[in-house]
Amino acid sequence: MMELRPRFSLEILLSCMKMARSTFYYYLKHGNRQDRYTQLKEMIKSTYIVHKGRYGYRRITLSIRKDGYKINHKTVYRLMGDLGLKSSIRVKKYRSYRGEHGKIAQNVLERNFKAVKPFQKWSTDVTEFRVKDKKLYLSPIIDLFNQEIISYNLSDRPNFRGIMEMLDKAIGKLDTDSSGLILHSDQGWQYQMVQYQKKLQRNGIIQSMSRKGNCLDNAIIENFFGTLKSELYYRNKYESSDQLKKDIREYIEYYNNNRIKLNLNGMSPMEYRAHYNNKSNN
Repeated sequence: MMELRPRFSLEILLSCMKMARSTFYYYLKHGNRQDRYTQLKEMIKSTYIVHKGRYGYRRITLSIRKDGYKINHKTVYRLMGDLGLKSSIRVKKYRSYRGEHGKIAQNVLERNFKAVKPFQKWSTDVTEFRVKDKKLYLSPIIDLFNQEIISYNLSDRPNFRGIMEMLDKAIGKLDTDSSGLILHSDQGWQYQMVQYQKKLQRNGIIQSMSRKGNCLDNAIIENFFGTLKSELYYRNKYESSDQLKKDIREYIEYYNNNRIKLNLNGMSPMEYRAHYNNKSNN
């Protein structure tokens, strides 16, 4: 009917359709609204699929806004409910504490997770995955400034060599002005080893440890583990640890470069660091 409006008067069209004027304006008003929500629903579904169901309504709202679409997060929340879309839940962690094997460092960080620049505060830990009768261990270092994964190690056993390789890769990314960097962990046996502690000392890195059995002291990396497991590990049924390793590597790449975070003003960790660098250079 709308296609014929330029050629015929509204009175003629309403007469042919046997439609009241009030009915026409009702459908004109509410039909447009429905069309708008139809388009928005497609955008929501597309964003949800691209990020493999990992985004909740707040991140989907930010993502759509970045494309220039003005929309309220409450509307996205309601439409996601209509579409049956929702994000996943958090999970428990692997604990590596096995008693005292060496020197326990002080809790220098003291839950002050705020960092004003990159390479100021790092955090590390180990988490465990099970694939049938095998286990897989992930040990990353995360930068508290932008929650970027600086380096990581994947191994079939929680071995010390992997921890040192991860630390070497992270140290290789340090700038010359990064002295005073704090590296926080729990009291896991790996971080009590003399070789590990000497490596930190030689590179001017201050070691910090959580209090025994208090996961809140290392909350940022705990949140990362929960996010990774809920968005990847528990959403798939793995037949081999090799496939899980591949997917974890891809996820970390995605997490650093593409996954936007609410506390980073809707930017990914790498986008946020680039934004900081641009501001610092101007």
